[in-house]
Amino acid sequence: MDGIKFFEMSLNKKNSNAIMDDICYCSDKYQYTMGKSFLDCGMKDKIAYFNVFFRKAPDNNNWAVVSGTKEAMEMIESLGHKTPEFFEKFLPGPEYKEFREYAAKMRFTGSVYAMREGEIAFPREPIITVQAPIIEAQVLETPLLCIMNHQMAIATKASRVCRSTNKAVSEFGSRRAHGPWAATYGAKAAYIGGCANSSNVLTSEIFDTPASGTMAHSFVTSFGCTIAGEYKAFTSYIKTHMTEPLILLIDTYDTINCGLKNAIRAYKDCGIDDSFAHGYGIRLDSGDLAYLSRKCRDILDKAGMKECKIFATNALDEYLISELEQQGACIDSYGVGDAIATSKHNPCFGNVYKLVQIDNQPVLKRSEDKVKLINPGFQITYRLMQKGLFKTDITCLRGDNTSKLIEAGDEVPIQAEFDETQQKKFAKGSYTWKTLQTQMIKDGNFCYEDISVEEKRNYYLANLSSFNPTERRLINPHFYKVDISNELYDLKMGLVNHLIKEINDFKTQDV
Repeated sequence: MDGIKFFEMSLNKKNSNAIMDDICYCSDKYQYTMGKSFLDCGMKDKIAYFNVFFRKAPDNNNWAVVSGTKEAMEMIESLGHKTPEFFEKFLPGPEYKEFREYAAKMRFTGSVYAMREGEIAFPREPIITVQAPIIEAQVLETPLLCIMNHQMAIATKASRVCRSTNKAVSEFGSRRAHGPWAATYGAKAAYIGGCANSSNVLTSEIFDTPASGTMAHSFVTSFGCTIAGEYKAFTSYIKTHMTEPLILLIDTYDTINCGLKNAIRAYKDCGIDDSFAHGYGIRLDSGDLAYLSRKCRDILDKAGMKECKIFATNALDEYLISELEQQGACIDSYGVGDAIATSKHNPCFGNVYKLVQIDNQPVLKRSEDKVKLINPGFQITYRLMQKGLFKTDITCLRGDNTSKLIEAGDEVPIQAEFDETQQKKFAKGSYTWKTLQTQMIKDGNFCYEDISVEEKRNYYLANLSSFNPTERRLINPHFYKVDISNELYDLKMGLVNHLIKEINDFKTQDV
């Protein structure tokens, strides 16, 4: 599907599965070569359980913001609309004929459990669990990770930037994004992650999110490269936007010596003052923003324009914004571009897609790297709360004893997986709980009542406020307690110890 067709479909069929029709085939060839083997070996009806999860959050953050599950569900639902000829180019020859016909007819018939968009997730917790016949589940790996890794990178970065200030942050990064798809859906993820709005108008149309925009330097210079031209640009803009917020870009030539003076003069000549109902302000896009904002604030106040807001842009991120705040910058809101749109410091999010059970048999990947040891089995995560604050997350095997204790509100003992000295009990009746995964697809059909992107943003903000402030800070955050049930721990270590024994026995055999 080319970009023009994609955007036409986005505009004409808002939130439609049609948008995802080709995305489900944005896959790696080995998903299909494995699928052929599963088919030829008589395994096509085996039920596989795959988990999407991450091992480490970006920027030593401890957690990430979930975004992308709606598009992931649409992608999964759309599986199965190609002809055998589509597969022939990358699966040629008579030996693939049966599999090509199978793949062309294959629809998703399984179930999917997922975290809501706006949820806050921690390492190793299943963000999405796919339960389906193994070929159906296997071919989803690449498109599913493509969607989730992109949007979670952006949403998590937006969260960090927005947490660096109590001022509003606008997402302005579409021109730096890695293509139109990334710009459009990245802006949506940024909004869920806390941004007040985005400059991307297609995101606004598809998801009903606020769009914002001011002017570029080209608007100023189009009236002539003179001080008088700058004044004319300002008055022209004001007169043509009298029913909306006004922001004038004042650093085209000289911020203090002409830009600000022309802005004040233009506002006053056009009758704009502190009583202007829609709000007005200036934008700084270069120079020492801390110094310039303080200087501008002083001059504006002396001119009787105390309600004139100062909006700042210029390659900002959470670290620069934190510095500006510490330096006492008089900035009312920020615009952030590539730092959010590309998740600049950590552009590659680390979600993985791992098989955790086949039919009724839990499985795991052990690996040489301890960090890559995964949790086996069909899982569910509980978040325990006390006095309105989140206290701990526990991932259980569905229906295990710990799961039953939590759902009954009984006493729950917790022991840290990697430190036996850290133990805690949640007394009976002392906590409330919620599950983090919800069934979104049943028997191949979407069964979850979705909500608006604005509601997802509000859900994220409510989640954020339920964590301790020390867990929300950007630098050296206090690590929130995340654990697994005793039953899951015992299952995992039982599999590991059995593997170790088999490996040791195998080493003694002659090759």
